[in-house]
Amino acid sequence: MFSSLRGRARRFISYSFLVGHRRGRGISNHKESYNRQWNNRSECSSGGHSHRTHYFVLGLTALSATFGGSCVLYAYTSPNSSSSLIDSGKRSEGVDKKKRILLLGSGWAGVSFLKSLDSTQYDVHVVSPRNFFVFTPLLPSVTAGTVEARSITESIRKIVLKKENVKFSQANCTGIDTANKKVLCRPVADHLDLGKNDFEVEYDYLIIAVGAQANTFNTPGVEKYCHFLKEIEDAEKIRESIVDCFELAALPNLSKDERSQLLHFVIVGGGPTGVEFAAELHDLVYEDLCKLYPTLMPFVNIVVIQSGDHILNTFDERISQFAEQKFQRDGIELKTGCRVLEVQKNRIVMREKGTGKKVEVPYGMVVWSTGIGTRPVIAEFMNQIGQHDRRALATDEWLRVKGCPNTYALGDCATIEQRKLLEDVAYIFALADKDNSGNLTAIEFKEAFESIRERYPQIDIYLKTQRMKDVLKILDDPKDSVLLDIEQFKSSLVKVDAQMKALPATAQVAAQQGEYLARCFNRWSVCESKPEGPLRVRGDGRHMFHPFVYKHFGQFAPLGGEQAAAELPGDWISVGRSTQWLWYSVYASKQVSWRTRALVIFDWSKRFLFGRDASRM
Repeated sequence: MFSSLRGRARRFISYSFLVGHRRGRGISNHKESYNRQWNNRSECSSGGHSHRTHYFVLGLTALSATFGGSCVLYAYTSPNSSSSLIDSGKRSEGVDKKKRILLLGSGWAGVSFLKSLDSTQYDVHVVSPRNFFVFTPLLPSVTAGTVEARSITESIRKIVLKKENVKFSQANCTGIDTANKKVLCRPVADHLDLGKNDFEVEYDYLIIAVGAQANTFNTPGVEKYCHFLKEIEDAEKIRESIVDCFELAALPNLSKDERSQLLHFVIVGGGPTGVEFAAELHDLVYEDLCKLYPTLMPFVNIVVIQSGDHILNTFDERISQFAEQKFQRDGIELKTGCRVLEVQKNRIVMREKGTGKKVEVPYGMVVWSTGIGTRPVIAEFMNQIGQHDRRALATDEWLRVKGCPNTYALGDCATIEQRKLLEDVAYIFALADKDNSGNLTAIEFKEAFESIRERYPQIDIYLKTQRMKDVLKILDDPKDSVLLDIEQFKSSLVKVDAQMKALPATAQVAAQQGEYLARCFNRWSVCESKPEGPLRVRGDGRHMFHPFVYKHFGQFAPLGGEQAAAELPGDWISVGRSTQWLWYSVYASKQVSWRTRALVIFDWSKRFLFGRDASRM
């Protein structure tokens, strides 16, 4: 039966090739090629997979010849390579015409930019010392084993693989030369011949998204004795250190004082990261380690040291109070109003602000989480371009580095310096005073402010905080008949400029900046001829793009014990167990791939069923 089917298939293919020959000359060569493959089929493997593959290819070719008079050749290629021989020729002709984008960094800002960019318009080169992306909000969960490290990381090369005209190099940026549009890089894996394999990358547009490092405030002993919580390696080291402290405390030859010191865990910094780590550590100790080390539980002490008067001071006051009350119930000791002076081996020296007294606190492990500092390469670059004594690169509202054309900075390494209304007060007044009378009417004031609201977002912030809907309410005497001279106009702008605040260094801000900048590059050719931004106050026409505007979607603070606090848009506050489940759903949905999403959910489920793994690997 099979031989008769093969015979029929062969006659059908031969007939198809003959029909195709009448419609296109080139089919005869393909016919001879496939006839040779058919006659040599006995030389193939005896397994049947190769035969079935040949049958499929022959059948597909025959159908193509029948209906199109030509042979369709399907070749599997990666997304980075050309999809066909014809397309590759066209791309090679125009490859030099594409602008080169160099992206430094693979964090929230960099990955968000890369995923949102239409890379078919550019040649993109990504340089980063990490060849993976880390979902940093879940780093505290990694320290306690609630989530595994691999579950919150995604390979950059997998992301690059889905984009065209993008290549990746794992290297550190060691220098930026904006004059010649070059960046000096050093490979991460270059251990033996340091500097031998250094290379330069040229660019047309430079995107700096290298993030930041932990800020020690030059406190003695911090780098030597403390753990940080910025990278995935930090979280894994903390996890190992926690287990080490318990294993050492379990040794039979230790005294009670030595056990108390080893199991004294100190967290310096009462911000979101420090508070979440303290909550995760408390859950790990009293849900899982208590079963393995029951005799050591009386010696465990968790302390949070905060220089301010309250923890979570960037949150709503109600959340801060709820967190402090919960920590007190859980037995987590809070030392607020204390400044760390020095970290010594096995003890911390700090000063109480209220009394001015120096206090020494013993410890077995210290986690330092007091904010972010500037990376050395960014500090060197800022000195190079004249931005001295700054925490981060200064950019304008379009994320362009001030003083550097075609250079952009986003994420934790940069801060937006919003232009003040008072800097342009004369130009705004002239724009509003259409009849050149030297005074503004209420209508002229309102029209002028409506036209510049996008350019100066502090106007909307002021109206929102003051719960105003009409810009006329900004005036001290908001009457329709009011007349303002330039000095009265200035006094109205001072209180608006007072609303300007730097954006927080969060993943939410970095991700939105990356998406915004990618949209600008995607629309570059369109907006060059038809600018879509706000009116220029100084000069004619419009800005090329809309300025970046951050939209706050809320923030979470997991507090342990399946409870969390959330600050949501619209001045909504939510606390308790239901908020923790909201946290689960939001963080699962924000994962960068279905792989990490599935792994994180699996880790959460595994922890619910079997608890956390306390083994030291």
